[in-house]
Amino acid sequence: MTTRDDARRRGEARSSGDRPALDTEPVPGLGERLLAARERKGVDLYRAERDTKIRARYLAALERGEYRELPGSVYTKGFLRNYALYLGLDPDEILLQWRREKGEGKVDTSPSIVLPRPLTAPRQGLTFSPAVVVAALMTVVLLLFIGYLGVQLLRFAKPPTISVSDPDTAVSEVAETATSYTFRGTTIPHGTVTITDSAGNQVLTTADSIGVWSQTVTLRRGRNDFRIAATDPDTGKNSDETLAYIVNVPISAVLAPTLAVDSPAEGASFQNGAIPISGTTTNATQVVVSAAYTGAAPGAPQPTPKPGKTATPTVKPNAPQPATVTVGSDGTFSAPLELTNGRWLITIVASNAEGRTTTLTRNVTVAYHGVSVVVTIHGRAWLKVWVDGQLVPSIGAAGKVFNDGKVLTFTGNQSVEVRTGASAATYFTVNGVAYGKLGASLNPETWLFTATAAPKQTNDK
Repeated sequence: MTTRDDARRRGEARSSGDRPALDTEPVPGLGERLLAARERKGVDLYRAERDTKIRARYLAALERGEYRELPGSVYTKGFLRNYALYLGLDPDEILLQWRREKGEGKVDTSPSIVLPRPLTAPRQGLTFSPAVVVAALMTVVLLLFIGYLGVQLLRFAKPPTISVSDPDTAVSEVAETATSYTFRGTTIPHGTVTITDSAGNQVLTTADSIGVWSQTVTLRRGRNDFRIAATDPDTGKNSDETLAYIVNVPISAVLAPTLAVDSPAEGASFQNGAIPISGTTTNATQVVVSAAYTGAAPGAPQPTPKPGKTATPTVKPNAPQPATVTVGSDGTFSAPLELTNGRWLITIVASNAEGRTTTLTRNVTVAYHGVSVVVTIHGRAWLKVWVDGQLVPSIGAAGKVFNDGKVLTFTGNQSVEVRTGASAATYFTVNGVAYGKLGASLNPETWLFTATAAPKQTNDK
């Protein structure tokens, strides 16, 4: 005996007046059963509406037993069956109770007579003639062609779509150092995407076979406005909407560089012209060092006028060209500055890419002690050298040949005398003053250098 038959018999037993009911407690109404089952399931009407696709007001009417609020008996039976299955109840039993509560009376549960089905002749297999096959193929081709025409008509009638996945918001902010941004999104396959900035400049890109596209644009500091649209290259139709995006690049305050000079100290004196310049800086990309001549060094010999004449003014030495000093990764910098005898004002300027600068100055005095001669060979030359009248031991009485690029320094208290075998290849710097080559030929020459007089050719060695 099936569960359905058992339920029907219990229902008839409850409705029959000639037999006493077996239940000692009243049977709950249909609405109460549905409400209790839903509460046991732990869902509310809105969750039940979403799961069963039955409107919540109809479910509430079923639980209240107000069947007049339902659209009709056919819909009510369908609602009850689906709701009973969702709540884990027997749908046939629920429908039986609904009929009883509606007053439809006892339901006939007697078994029905099942008549044997007549024998039927076996079906013959399908047979295909050539005409049928050709007709079927032509039908398929026709349907495909009609479908293709439909797709093309739909495509020509519908404009392309455009969407942006990166950035995911209409207004976004990037790092202060950012100079570019990559937009990403989707459109129709092989569609053309146009990105226009606030100045009207356009960048075009083409989507791939599945409609994915990406394009990198240039950013400037501050607000960057972009408009993005799509075009179907086959139909020439533009997208209905143009998307607007803003990318902000923060602008921070521009700070001036800091500058500290370790050397030289203010008022320092030097006995040669190689002045060490060093210090530290921050927020600077370069340091420029320059020097200006401010007067003769104290105690320097002054020109003596001849009787009846005035003294010839001291010639102002040429200032060196400003030198750009490389700033290290830790902000330090250092470089020598070659100066001649005299008082000098040294200026150190630190600057950054934004044009902000910081400047420090130092006053120094250069007073050479004795005479210092720097000899530079340009080509090839033989040299023989005397310092304060004595031969230089490292070169010797026979002299020595030096090749191109060789630099030698000789220092004496009174004098330095140089004999060169190629005057045009020998360049001299005396106490920081560059004289260059003193002769124009490759013939041997001898030059005498002192601290108080100009170079003099002697040729007596």
